[in-house]
Amino acid sequence: MEVVIVGSIGYDDIETSVDTGSDLLGGSAVHAGLSSSFHLPLVPEKPPRVGIIGPIGSDFKNSDKKLLEDRGIDFSNVMHLNGKTFRWSGKYDGDMENVETISTELNVLGEFNPTIPLTWNSPNVLFCANTHPLTQVSVFEQCMNAGISAIDTFMLWIESEFENLSQAMRMADIAILNEEEACAISGTDMIIHAIEPIISGSALYGGESSGRGPSSLIIKRGSSGVLARFPCGLISLPAYPTSKIVDPTGCGDSFAGAFLANISSNLNSLNDIEYVRNALIHAIVTSSFCIGNLGSISIQKLERGIYHARLDSYRRIVGL
Repeated sequence: MEVVIVGSIGYDDIETSVDTGSDLLGGSAVHAGLSSSFHLPLVPEKPPRVGIIGPIGSDFKNSDKKLLEDRGIDFSNVMHLNGKTFRWSGKYDGDMENVETISTELNVLGEFNPTIPLTWNSPNVLFCANTHPLTQVSVFEQCMNAGISAIDTFMLWIESEFENLSQAMRMADIAILNEEEACAISGTDMIIHAIEPIISGSALYGGESSGRGPSSLIIKRGSSGVLARFPCGLISLPAYPTSKIVDPTGCGDSFAGAFLANISSNLNSLNDIEYVRNALIHAIVTSSFCIGNLGSISIQKLERGIYHARLDSYRRIVGL
């Protein structure tokens, strides 16, 4: 398998100042999986190149399973558990930079204890999307032969599970964080000062004596773009200037899925600044589509002609 993604699969109820929707197919594994499979499309008479692992309940719709499979996602190792599928409800106001969580129903996600099959434990790229840090540690331990491993998190785990999160981050090659998360971990308000303490491990639980952090760090800055540090150097890129902002839910996971898909064919890519810059450009452009509709709808329906037109436009904007 080229890309294996472990995370949540669920349904979202979302309200923004522009639109509202219920029972929207979502979850970190769904957004990242759809994005990755767009960049790693099905090849005739070949197996899917992207696989997702996460739990679903008895209420998960067969039509949504078919939708994901039709878009090139291997669904065979998704766990079917008794109970209800994970659900999240949120509301965005104003500039949509912040979200108010109305409710979170873990349901079967609360029982999630992933088992990675032997056929999937050495993918080109492994992505531990936003799940409990102990779950992430377990996944990394089962996939020691992954070519490149990446991790995501959110503020709840930084505040309540920092020791376990630090262990998981030390096991990853790449940490993909937003600006608030990176600053919270490093204890600084200046984003440029957050990078080295995370990579060196000094900002993680136990400090440098407990080991270094991830070798690469990507910091998502919303409308301010991306700041990333790799072994090959520092990269800063602007966001795509889209005027259609409907719902930012899943943009970070769509960004991650696109980036990881675009480095999956080159396991030495983190040492090639042009290669990772190109992957970041694809990630930025892909996430700019996600924000243009509710939930994962835009990524589900993304057309290659429209995508490449925007990609070309963005390259002209940044002079690449």
